[in-house]
Amino acid sequence: MVHYVIFNFTKTYPSGCPYLNLAHLRLRLIRLPVCESIMSDSEIPLEEIRGDYGFPFFGAIRDRLDYFYFQGRDEFFRHRMRKYRSTVFRVNMPPGPFISSNPNVVVLLDAISFPVLFDTSKVEKRNVLDGTYMPSTAFTGGHRACAFLDPSEPKHATIKHWFLSLLAARRNVFIPTLRSCLSDLFVDLEDELSSKGKASFNSLNDKMSFNFVFKLLCDQKPSSTIPGAKGAAMFDLWILLQLAPISSLGFNNMVLNFLEDVIFHTFPLPPLLIKSSYKKLYDAFSEHASSVLDEAERLGIDRDEACHNLVFLAGFNAYGGMKATLPILIKWVGSGGEDLHRRLAREIRSTVASEGGVTLATLDKMNLTKSVVYEALRIDPPVPFQYGKAKRDMVVRSHDAAFQIKKGEMVCGYQPFATKDPRVFDDPEDFVGDRFVGEGEKLLKYVYWSNGREIDDPTVGNKQCPGKDLVLLTCRVMLVELFLRYDTFGMECGSLPVGSSVTFKSLTKATSCSKCF
Repeated sequence: MVHYVIFNFTKTYPSGCPYLNLAHLRLRLIRLPVCESIMSDSEIPLEEIRGDYGFPFFGAIRDRLDYFYFQGRDEFFRHRMRKYRSTVFRVNMPPGPFISSNPNVVVLLDAISFPVLFDTSKVEKRNVLDGTYMPSTAFTGGHRACAFLDPSEPKHATIKHWFLSLLAARRNVFIPTLRSCLSDLFVDLEDELSSKGKASFNSLNDKMSFNFVFKLLCDQKPSSTIPGAKGAAMFDLWILLQLAPISSLGFNNMVLNFLEDVIFHTFPLPPLLIKSSYKKLYDAFSEHASSVLDEAERLGIDRDEACHNLVFLAGFNAYGGMKATLPILIKWVGSGGEDLHRRLAREIRSTVASEGGVTLATLDKMNLTKSVVYEALRIDPPVPFQYGKAKRDMVVRSHDAAFQIKKGEMVCGYQPFATKDPRVFDDPEDFVGDRFVGEGEKLLKYVYWSNGREIDDPTVGNKQCPGKDLVLLTCRVMLVELFLRYDTFGMECGSLPVGSSVTFKSLTKATSCSKCF
């Protein structure tokens, strides 16, 4: 990493002569782009991967307790990174015994080593969506959903092609449908704020997200279907039962933590607990998304398998993604304060007014809005982990060293550290709304939230999120709708097992832009 410093001597005194005094020395540090190709792999020193797994069984239990209770997730990695003086090391990842047969992983915590997890020629993605264990296929009708398939498996290309085609076909109705659902959300938000003095964004966002996803895929509101208003709660429980082994409810009580560890992290929770609700969700999509399933059959996908994949796409990927991502976005935009709010409102309102509406072309001209979304996904990625199993012996580079990973070893990347790499980003722990404006766009290749580089696109041959572009679009439209209506807002934030909690405390109605709607 190379920097240069400019010494600027501008302090003058009555005599008019520059006076060199360290008290008046101004330093400006300019960060040059990271250079990944100064040395070849053969020139970088090959080091042994530090860390260990401890005694069988007991080492995994120790690491699990550290991860969930004694240290917490970030400190779990930070402590070991300092201890081993490396961003690449060995450790056990939850859940461990008795859910995971092998909790041993090699952890990657820097921006240079992390992208090996996107290279499907080097790592296998079979059954690693949730890490070192896989939930029972009984959660998905006995089928392995596309998210659990490796691109080398024949079904992966067919199902992902169907997903990409499905989402592309809805591109023209995406923005109008989302704006309609967001309009309902803000009406509910104002009503709750008016009656209670505060409003929970998360619960209203869950309702909006389920309505939007169902309407987008099934062309009607879920209120007239079997799940009705309970659809979001059904998906919540279905997701929780699958992710319980790697989740914590955040109790501040040793007894409750012990019970949680036994119930959530020691044995898998039975799919029977959600069987009835899942059947209702399956039936609703089977009935109301018939044209989507017809297309899947034309591509050679079994209709029952297609429907289970559609439910997974709708519930785990789309609804679950919105449930986690939108509160994160609002949290960080709220933290930017009134100055950022004014800048966003100015850009959004002027662009919408000049373009005559909210369209893809309009959104593409909002450089600050786009940057704010990228920054929120960089600093707080909704899916923090990526996993892959080495397909062969391979060498992985960090900034300063290279490490050999053996065939069959599990590799785990913790994204919040990789995308806050201080050797790539200035002030990496700070939310900088305009970080990716202008020359900052060059740093987008180090934004990894979509299981790929931001500059790459999802294809049938990779594991990048098929809805990547629509996630970005959703976040941008959320900000547009927010700042067309309001000048600024006040809120409080907290932590949840997945994502953040956001409570609105105030909303200041927009003072201009009557032509923007």
